[in-house]
Amino acid sequence: GKQVYLTTLLNHPLGEGPALVACSCLPDLHHFRGSYGAKEITPLYRTRDVSKANILPDLLDRLGVAYGRPVTPEDFLAYLYGTLAHPAFVQSFATELATRELRAPITMDADLFAEVRAIGARLLWLHTYGERFVPNGEQPGAVPQGAARCLKAVPDDPESYPKQFRHNSATQTLHLGQGEFAPVAPQVYDFEVSGLKVVQSWLKYRMRDGGGKKSSPLDDIRPEQWTPQFTTELLELLWVIEATLALYPKQAQLLEAVTAGSCLQANELKPPPNALRKPPKAAKPKLL
Repeated sequence: GKQVYLTTLLNHPLGEGPALVACSCLPDLHHFRGSYGAKEITPLYRTRDVSKANILPDLLDRLGVAYGRPVTPEDFLAYLYGTLAHPAFVQSFATELATRELRAPITMDADLFAEVRAIGARLLWLHTYGERFVPNGEQPGAVPQGAARCLKAVPDDPESYPKQFRHNSATQTLHLGQGEFAPVAPQVYDFEVSGLKVVQSWLKYRMRDGGGKKSSPLDDIRPEQWTPQFTTELLELLWVIEATLALYPKQAQLLEAVTAGSCLQANELKPPPNALRKPPKAAKPKLL
């Protein structure tokens, strides 16, 4: 119930969009952008009983001393997400990211850490569809309603199963077979994660003929009709992206403040003996 999985690209340059994506369920091999392998999946905890966080030893203690308050694994995860999960990070460090692994600037300002942590926690709540970092007063497993609405329902008979979709940017309407959804802003419809158009990819896989490459006869097993559950899931996806985009300007401001201020230097950390020993080949990468 506390596990969170982060996915990114560690062996390929990042494209437009966030540098991290999170989920509460064990992700698919290609969760981040629909391609490449599972090396880029990093869990917050290394053990089932969440007794061992997947974070550099002593880092949280070091930050707790600097901030004058304890820093939990969830605090650090939320800070990382607030710092990295938005396009401004990739845009600001595009040159470095082309040749280096993903690295996060860690502010030494306690109040600034708390601000970034708060916005990261809200994003994690959104991106895990309400399963993690649930704010007080909110129902677990639910996402906040956005502006998009189903103006015209998609018929649920097999003959009306949509074969295609299109988006009218002038009217901000998503046409899905005989169904209509609005308002769907162009920024929502074109939202991407390193080249993967999220809404468009979601829809392609749910059209009558499906999407993606076929790897086995199982791919031929398809839904026979559009269901009300599909409509609910589409609306929730649109709402999550709406809320995500609304946070991006503030995240960009906070990133600028972090990089302009004092940050923790790698050589300031004093890991315990053998902490720098090369991990086994199958070991997961650390968060830092």
